[in-house]
Amino acid sequence: MRLNQVDGPGGTAPSPAAQKGDLSVKAKDLAAIGDAAFKLYQRLDKDGDHAQTTSATAAKDLKDDFDIGGALSEVVETWRTQVNSLLAACAHISNHLDYTKKAHAGDEHYIAASFSYETLDENFR
Repeated sequence: MRLNQVDGPGGTAPSPAAQKGDLSVKAKDLAAIGDAAFKLYQRLDKDGDHAQTTSATAAKDLKDDFDIGGALSEVVETWRTQVNSLLAACAHISNHLDYTKKAHAGDEHYIAASFSYETLDENFR
C-alpha cells in the first residue's frame, strides 16, 4: 500500500489488496506511537531552544556591522517557527491517539452492553 501517490485519471482497477485494504494496526501500536509523540514533544519543548538566546544576542550584536547578523536573525526566527510546527504536530498526534483510544474503548463498552441486552431481550420473548 502506498500513501504518497494517487492513481492517474482513468487508471487501472484497484488491486485485490487495495480493495480489501492491507493496513492494520493494533491498539498497542497506536499507544506506542502516541507515547513516542508525547516524549518527543516534551524533549523538544525543553531542548529546542538551547541556542535561541545566544543566537539572538549574536544576531543583534552583528546586525549593525555585518550582513550576517540579519541572516542569523532570520535563521533564529525560522528555527523557532519550525520547532513550533513540530511541537504542534507532536501534540496533535499524541492527543488524537489518546482521544481515539478513549473513544474506541467507549464504543467497545457500548457495543458489548448493547449486544448483551439484545441477547437477553431475544431470550425472554
